[in-house]
Amino acid sequence: MSELILASRSAARRAMLTGAGVRFNVVDAGVDEPAIKAAFGYDDPAALAVELAKAKALAVSRQEPGAWVLGSDQTLAFEGALVSKAPTLAAARDRLRTMRGRIHHLHSGAALARDGAVAWSGVDTAQMAMREFSDAFLDAYLDAEGEPVLAAVGAYRLEGMGSQLFDRVDGDYFTVLGMPLWAVLTELRRAGVIAA
Repeated sequence: MSELILASRSAARRAMLTGAGVRFNVVDAGVDEPAIKAAFGYDDPAALAVELAKAKALAVSRQEPGAWVLGSDQTLAFEGALVSKAPTLAAARDRLRTMRGRIHHLHSGAALARDGAVAWSGVDTAQMAMREFSDAFLDAYLDAEGEPVLAAVGAYRLEGMGSQLFDRVDGDYFTVLGMPLWAVLTELRRAGVIAA
């Protein structure tokens, strides 16, 4: 089997691959995400998720000849606008208040690169229907979850207490966690990284 490197610091992405039985190493891509977003534009959040994934995969691929490198990223679109990670718990509180009772979309992009070239890329989208939760619940949620929610673009982790923020999710669970895992596994089999 070929070597796989995950070009992401995301604990959720590491857990997905580990849970699926995929062996890999982790190398931080160290890309300038704000610069990539500014250069690419904000009009197409799904395409931007793929562009960020490609940038990560390529950055590490150029440093690791012969290895397959998996880059992945996620964007959140709410009412036609791209939403970035909340910098503080107060900002997360304001964002969640604004999104409650409404729908937003999570776009999870992924890319596989080898020797400085992208071999595959893809994206999947989940539609997230947030419920009308109370301010008291929101405060209790943020108190319980704390600073780790700032690492998630929506200020929630569906695999934790964040699941209580929603009435409905239309889409794949792994896409919500931050990677289109089924498509990634298919491509890893095609590339000979995991058994077919």
